[in-house]
Formats: sequence, structure tokens, C-alpha cells
Amino acid sequence: MTSLAPAPPTAPRTPATAPRLTRWLLRLHRPALSVWTALVLLLSAALLWMGGPLTDAAAEAWARYNACGGAAGCNYDQPAIIRYKEIYSVTTFAIPALPLLVAAWAGATLTSRELETGTAQLTWAQSVSPVRWLTARLALPAVLVALGTGLLVTLHHLAWSAGDGRIDTAKSWSDFPTFYAGGPLTVALALAALAVGALVGLLWRRSLPSLAGSVLATGAVAAAVHTALPHLWSGVTQTSTRAEGAPSGTGIAIDEGIVTSTGTRLADPRCGGEYFPDCRAAYDRLDAVGYFREYHPVSHYWPLQLTATALTLGITALLVLAAFRVLRARTAAGPRTTG
Repeated sequence: MTSLAPAPPTAPRTPATAPRLTRWLLRLHRPALSVWTALVLLLSAALLWMGGPLTDAAAEAWARYNACGGAAGCNYDQPAIIRYKEIYSVTTFAIPALPLLVAAWAGATLTSRELETGTAQLTWAQSVSPVRWLTARLALPAVLVALGTGLLVTLHHLAWSAGDGRIDTAKSWSDFPTFYAGGPLTVALALAALAVGALVGLLWRRSLPSLAGSVLATGAVAAAVHTALPHLWSGVTQTSTRAEGAPSGTGIAIDEGIVTSTGTRLADPRCGGEYFPDCRAAYDRLDAVGYFREYHPVSHYWPLQLTATALTLGITALLVLAAFRVLRARTAAGPRTTG
């Protein structure tokens, strides 16, 4: 009599590991990764060129121009000044636009496409829980977006600092494109755009509507942060008499107007100043005795950057939480697997 040997136990089905999820995500979004890498490298090269040879050439050209007082026949390198201005304009407007690019990609492909095609549901049926699926799709892009955007804003800030005080047409720190292009606030906005795209993709589950909705929602978040920005830190107030004229403090303006004899602050009628009789009469009717201007000087640059960055990261955290809650609500009725 022969005995039947027991069948060897089958290996338990193991969930997909983090490296597998990462490799799959990189393969799935390889075109977007290539475009992002090329864009970061191109802008980095332009910023290094601008902060080095271009700044030196433009500064020398301005020094020669100022030395001859702009007289006829003044010999200076005008093309160097124009090149610096052009490269500065392109890079300074391109970097703050990166969050919109991230939002468009995230809304169109990060979550919506897999939900639209059914790839996500197939992945969840293969021992990858929806929570792990969304975590992988947020974590790796967040690292790449933060590294790329962080590199660009650092290089821009260094390039701007190299030309500050040396180039007559250099933008002030309070110029908003310059402010955004050279600080961590843009990195936070890019991460917020990523979270917006993931959330909108989960809500719409269709690529084209999610793309448009993500761009619009990111614009709304950026507009809200921009509106709150001047009020996130206490400003400096300057006052002057009517005879002295309006204060001339430069920086990011918070509020300005006229001061009455009782200390009340009112909006400036902006009728032209004391030189015009009608304007003097208007100030007299308002009981104006002087002017005030509340603004942020250059010493408030980093406090404004850091407080606005913290606010934006807080919004990002809420958006990520909302994305996980939407995912949980969408998958609660179906079969769930644990990873």
C-alpha cells in the first residue's frame, strides 16, 4: 500500500512591496518625468548663466554707461543688458508658473486616468490597498516636485542676489514675480498643486475635466495665499504731514491713506496733492493733517516667505486628508484588500 505524500504548501500571496510600486509608478509616468527633468535642467542652466556671466557683463555695461552719463557716443555693451533682462524675465515668470504645470499633470494622469481606465481597481484587487495606492502616487511625485522646484528657487534667489545693487534695472525684492520665483513659497504651492490634482482626479475620475479643474483650483489656492500674504506679518507704519507729502517707504504695501486730526485713517482721495486748490479743499473737508503708509520693508522678506509657506503647507495637508477621505468613501462599498 502506497501513501500519498501531502501536497507542498503554496506560498502565501504577498502584497506588492514599496519598491515594486515605485518602479511601476516611474514606468507609468516616464514621459512626464522626462519632461520635468528636462525643464528643471534647462531652467537651472539659464539661472546659472544669468547669475554668473550674464550678471557680470550687464553690471560692467551699466558701470560704463553711468560713467559716461549716457552721453552721445557712450561706449557700453547694450546687448549684455538686454540679454540679462530677457533671461531674467523668462525665468522669473516660468518658475512661479510651475505649480500650474504640476496641477495640470496631476489632475490629468496621477489618479484620474487610472480610475477612468480601471487600472486602479485592478491594482486594488492584487493585494495593494487603495490607501497604499494613493500614498505611493503622492509620496514619490512630492519628492520629485519639491527637489526640482527647490533647486530652481534657490538658484533664482542666488542669481537675483548677484545682480542686486549692481544692475540698475534689477527688480526689487518686493516685485511679486521675483518674490515668488526666489523663495520656498513656490515649492509649497507646487506641492499644493499636486494635492489638488490628486483630489480633483478622485472626484472627477476623468482626465480632461480633472486637468481643467486642477488648474483652476490651484489658481484659486494661489490667489488666496497671495491675498493673505501682506497680512501674515505685522507691517511697518510711516506717517508724514501734508506739507511733507506721502511717505516714500518701499516694499510690499499693506495700506495707505490720510490721517485726520483725531488719528482716524481714511482712504486717500488721490486728487493730485497739495499743489491743486481743489485737492487742498478736499483734504480740508476730510480734516486731513497728514499721510500714513503701512508696508513690509526688506527685513520682512523671510518672515513673509516662511509664514506664507507654512500657510500653504497647511492647506496642502488638508487637501491630502480630503483626498484620502474621498478615496475611502469611494471604495467603502466595494471589496477591500489589505496590503
